[in-house]
Amino acid sequence: MHHQIDSLAYTNKLRSLPPKQKLGFAFALFLLGYVAPPSVQILIALWLTLWVIVYAGIPAQVYGKLLAIPVSFWVLSLPALMMGISWGTTGSDVLWGVSWGKMDFYLSAQGLEQARSIFLRAIALTSCMYFILLTVPFVEMIRVLRDFGCPPLITELLLLMYRFIFVLAETVSEIITAQQSRLGYGNWRAAMKSLSLVVGQLLWRTLENYRQLSLGLKSRGFNGELRVLHTRRHRTSWRYAGEAIAGYVLLLILTGRHYVNGV
Repeated sequence: MHHQIDSLAYTNKLRSLPPKQKLGFAFALFLLGYVAPPSVQILIALWLTLWVIVYAGIPAQVYGKLLAIPVSFWVLSLPALMMGISWGTTGSDVLWGVSWGKMDFYLSAQGLEQARSIFLRAIALTSCMYFILLTVPFVEMIRVLRDFGCPPLITELLLLMYRFIFVLAETVSEIITAQQSRLGYGNWRAAMKSLSLVVGQLLWRTLENYRQLSLGLKSRGFNGELRVLHTRRHRTSWRYAGEAIAGYVLLLILTGRHYVNGV
């Protein structure tokens, strides 16, 4: 999945658009989605789905798998959000409940509303981040950060972290595949032993990869700054720019009407 995401960032249909415009568009929607009412958050998520799947040409299956990640975290948090425990009167907040001895377990109306609000906001904001992840290569993000005066130390750390994410993911995949071929997860005891070996091997290989990277940088005359070659020329699409501006203004108007009218 990691390599597929990186590949899509370089081959999507919006690749030729300037990265600053795509980052600015997603960041503006992120800020709006944070303060917007639920109805506007739904529109943001649907609109970005159109941009990602139709305009960028990202496979719907890949985008669906990515969206399933925040949804799974939301589902795991539902019991803590919606369920309540009390000893005595619970008031009008109870939608449904059962008693067990002196304790009352109930479904909270306020918790249900909070879960709905968290779900819509998470989907809207995550869609903004996925738009960046799937349409802007990471090296172009670094270039934009440098253009805006981000300290070189931070951008270089981001580059190294990004590289090690792929290295560690590939390492874990290789180790687990080798263990599965030897029935390393046949039972609970074997699975725990295999998992401990994965952690130990991952630490050793991480240190080894870091040592090799350091030697490689020194052998190439590393002077404290990582330079990335940028040869691709971008061109502005007035059609996409006009649609982005018009859609954002419409969403902004809907958000303003919500807070002014209180509906």
